[in-house]
Amino acid sequence: MKLKYFIFFIALWLSNTTVFAQEVLTLQEAITIALKNNYDIKLINNEANIAKNNVNLGNAGILPIVAGTFNTGGSRQNTVQTQSTGIQRIVDGARSTNMGYGVGLDWTIFDGFSMFANYDRLKALEEQGKIVAKSQILTTITDVVSAYFNVAKQQQLVTASDSAINVSTYRLRIADNKLQIGRGSKLDVLAAKVDYNTDTSTYLQQKNLLSNYQVTLNQLLARNPLTQFVVPNDMSIDENLEYTDMATKTEMLNPELQSAVISKKIAELNLKVVKGNRYPLVMVNSGYDFNRNANPTGFSIRSRSNGFTYGLTASIPIFNGFLQRQNERNAKIAVNSSELTIERTRQEIIAQLTTAYQTYSTFLGLVKLEKGNVDIADENLDITLEKYRLGSIAPLELREAQRNALNAQSRYLEIQYQAKLAEISLKELSGTLNIQ
Repeated sequence: MKLKYFIFFIALWLSNTTVFAQEVLTLQEAITIALKNNYDIKLINNEANIAKNNVNLGNAGILPIVAGTFNTGGSRQNTVQTQSTGIQRIVDGARSTNMGYGVGLDWTIFDGFSMFANYDRLKALEEQGKIVAKSQILTTITDVVSAYFNVAKQQQLVTASDSAINVSTYRLRIADNKLQIGRGSKLDVLAAKVDYNTDTSTYLQQKNLLSNYQVTLNQLLARNPLTQFVVPNDMSIDENLEYTDMATKTEMLNPELQSAVISKKIAELNLKVVKGNRYPLVMVNSGYDFNRNANPTGFSIRSRSNGFTYGLTASIPIFNGFLQRQNERNAKIAVNSSELTIERTRQEIIAQLTTAYQTYSTFLGLVKLEKGNVDIADENLDITLEKYRLGSIAPLELREAQRNALNAQSRYLEIQYQAKLAEISLKELSGTLNIQ
């Protein structure tokens, strides 16, 4: 086995020994946890449920209103009554009582069809609530996936930095051995120690970044930020995305565009409600009442009544200071504004999609290029290590080869991560982002 690959294998094995001691968090598990715990999703789902509960015939004004009433009262009075014959009647402490109850119904049977437009508006608001919830879910998934693959990238950078330390350790051991047998110099040993310390510092910084990125992901999952975990290092990219297909899906599935379309529908329904105020308002009412009175000083000392009542009321607007015309004009302007919002939203989203696809295509090519650079740099380091072991090259050449290999690996991981972000952005815009 070649020396360089042996060193890398040892570094990878050492890193995996810590992996086994921690939770391995898959992407599907991360998204499931986020969808369950994320506070923004919980809040937006509550709002969507409120919009759903509001969709009922009563809230739209289609159903009648039925109310029951009950009243009771009384009085105690001293009374002096003088009759036409001149006779006076004096009653001290006369107690009067009354009691009544009933049930009444009020029902608007025609209001210019506004009640039906209101009901359709409530259903549109419910649908818009679902779309807003979907948008928040997509945003949360995007944030989680981005943070997840950032952790995956950083884990590999930590492994690469650890591998660099192993190479520096190997170089320091050889330099020290050469010094011991009189074939090396103290300067080579000191230079090797400096480079070893530099690589160790880089490794510790990369470890710190990894811890920070893990905290960020834990925060998105709404769990203890100190929860320890690792993720698989796979950052495979979907290379089969086509612009035409993504643009078509964006027109159909993008939540922001869907919400704008529903906002136009709501504006049109509001216009119907306003126009309904031009028509007559017809209401019917009915009820049943029971009343009982007792008055010892009255013409009759007791009375009782009960029965049904009914009626019909119709009113027609004639003039309200031109407010009806003003309200209709404003409602029409709102419809026009909603149409403009749809076009503006569509233009902005297609522009974002175009930019994201260009970035995606560019980084796909860069991934292949940087992967080739990694292979070349690894082969160069392997050859350089062997030559250094044989004493045919200077330490500076080994250091340069080591630095080139680490830089190539770092660039490759960063390009791969950026390509993944571009893929995620495309799928979010097209409304097709999922947990696979």
